Amino acid sequence: MAEAHGTGPAGQAQTMTAFVIYLLIVGLIAGAVARLLVPGRDPIGLLGTIVLGVVGSFLGGFLGDEFEYHHWSQTFHTSGILWSIAGAVVVLLIARLTTHGRA
Repeated sequence: MAEAHGTGPAGQAQTMTAFVIYLLIVGLIAGAVARLLVPGRDPIGLLGTIVLGVVGSFLGGFLGDEFEYHHWSQTFHTSGILWSIAGAVVVLLIARLTTHGRA
C-alpha cells in the first residue's frame, strides 16, 4: 500500500529523478545568466555551464541562508534562483582568478 502513495522505492526513485532534472535545469539557467552577467569569454561549453550553475546554486543556497531567513521546502522560490545566479557569478569570478593565464 505504501507504494501507491509514492513513498516506496519507486516513489523515491521518481522524486530523486525529478530533483536531478530540476537541479540540471536550474544549473543551466543560473550558469547561463552568470556567463551573460560577467563580461569576457569563457570556453566551458554547455556541460561546463551546467556545472557552474549547479555549484553556484549550492554556494548561493548557503549565502542566501546566511543573509535571510529561509525555510527549506520542495517548491520553487524566486529568491532561490536569484541566489543561484549570485553564487554562479562568484564561482565564475573565482574560476577566472585561479585560471588566469592558463587558457
